[in-house]
Amino acid sequence: MAHRTHIIASLTLGLALGLSGTLAYAATDQYYGRWTVSDDKPVYSSKGILYKTIDVAPCGKDFCGVSVADDNACGEVLFRFLTTHADDEELVGKARWGKLKKKLQLGFGTVENDAPYMYLGLGSDDMDLSGREGSIPTFQADYKRDGDAACTTD
Repeated sequence: MAHRTHIIASLTLGLALGLSGTLAYAATDQYYGRWTVSDDKPVYSSKGILYKTIDVAPCGKDFCGVSVADDNACGEVLFRFLTTHADDEELVGKARWGKLKKKLQLGFGTVENDAPYMYLGLGSDDMDLSGREGSIPTFQADYKRDGDAACTTD
């Protein structure tokens, strides 16, 4: 009887792990696409302009954010997240800011009857977009989906 319970527990754990990997991958789709800053008259620094339009797409087993120029030319990879973190409420990692790497907070949301949006903040390691503690972001923007991603990387 104990052997049978062990087999059932192993099968249940295997099924849960298998499903969680599938669900995490599926949740990534909400981030995929071309995203453009939704402000009417945004102002950018020389480093911030790289974040005006971002294509988020699969890159190997991860997903990446690639800068897109005004002429739709693909630029540098700004950030990379493991697909397994895509179902987290908010993604926290590092992203390029000129020659430096800054803390990145990335999230996805919807508001009643409005199109989904993505928000992004870059700043020092103590930056926190969800509260009033920590430092203010160096760069922060809300994005609207603007079609499918065309810029990808390996």
